[in-house]
Formats: sequence, structure tokens, C-alpha cells
Amino acid sequence: MSERFTVGLTGGIGSGKTTIANMFADFGASIIDTDVIAHQLTQPDGIAIPVIREQFGDAYLTDDGAMDRARMRELVFADSGEKQKLENILHPLIRQETEKAASLATGLYLIFVVPLLIESTTWRNKVSRILVVDCEEQTQIHRVMTRNNLSAEQVRAIMRAQASRQQRQATADDLIFNDGDLSSVKAEVRALHEHYASLAKLSINNHHKIASSDNSR
Repeated sequence: MSERFTVGLTGGIGSGKTTIANMFADFGASIIDTDVIAHQLTQPDGIAIPVIREQFGDAYLTDDGAMDRARMRELVFADSGEKQKLENILHPLIRQETEKAASLATGLYLIFVVPLLIESTTWRNKVSRILVVDCEEQTQIHRVMTRNNLSAEQVRAIMRAQASRQQRQATADDLIFNDGDLSSVKAEVRALHEHYASLAKLSINNHHKIASSDNSR
């Protein structure tokens, strides 16, 4: 992945990462969403299911054989050891599937959507730039309550387990404030896409120059 220009897109729960990623996809970027990959791994017959069954038991699977996300969420928020156990199962598989998807991507540049990118030194070092999608915390709470049928306190607990807005903003190379008018947000995305496309072309040219120089020795 090192010779390709890559963007790590992140933001707190309910910030609208998927909405922004879809806009970039419309402009031609290749999107690899680690949350989508995690869902695929934990669906019925997903490759993580046998290990989850072995480590946590059938009580943490739904009737159709998927991971019971609500029950697992309660467990891992209450017990850091159980959280670590789940991460030890999922993270290597997510990494494996992410690399596979990246090798098949055909866009001019790659956007990796990574909810906990700020918390991960590995991801921060892997991408060329970090794009943070930001919004007011009250907006996050309202969106997640509506989308996931959670209480305000449940959403706040999830937010407390993530990096703070200030930490994300401090780490960002680029920032999109996604709290209202989507047409103005789309204009920001278009401008950033054009910027990323030019950086991607520069990266490809530099890679070719280095390769040519190596071959001439």
C-alpha cells in the first residue's frame, strides 16, 4: 500500500463517516470500510464466527448464527479483558481482509474508513493523510439514538470509550464539519477529492521515478 496515496477517514460514532465516504466514492475514490468488513466477518457463516463461538459460547450468537452485537457490546464495555479477547479475534481478520480489498481497488486513491483510527498507532502510520469527520456531540447522540435505538446514556458510554473531539481534531490533516447542510459538505468533499487526486498523481509519479532510478543502477 505504501506507493499508493491513502486517506484514513475517521470520526466519532454518529459523525456521518459513511455519508462522507459515499460522497468520495461518487467522485471516484476507492472506499474500504473496516466496519463493513467487521460486519461481514461476524455475519452468519462469517469467518470469525467459529472462533467467537469457541471463545464466547452460543449465548453471544443470534438464532441465525451471527454475532449478537448488542449483547457483545454490553459484555465488552463492562469487561476490558473480554474486549481484548474480541479484538484479538477480529483485528487480524480485519487487517487481512482490508489488505485483500486494497490490492483489488482500482480508484486513483484509497480511503480507509476506520472508526478508531486515532486510537490506533498502526493505522495512523499506514495512511498518507488523516481526514476527520466532525460534528457537535449532541448531533452524534441524536443520530445514534435514532439509528441504533439506544438511550442517550448508552451513546455517551460509547463516545467516552472513543477518542475525544479535541484528540481527533488535533490529529487531523483535514477536517469536515458534518452538522447541517449536505450541499455545502459535498462542496468541501469535492475540493478535498481534487486535492487528494493531485496528491495521488504526484505519489504515482514519484514512485515511478524511484523505480526507474533503481532499475538504471
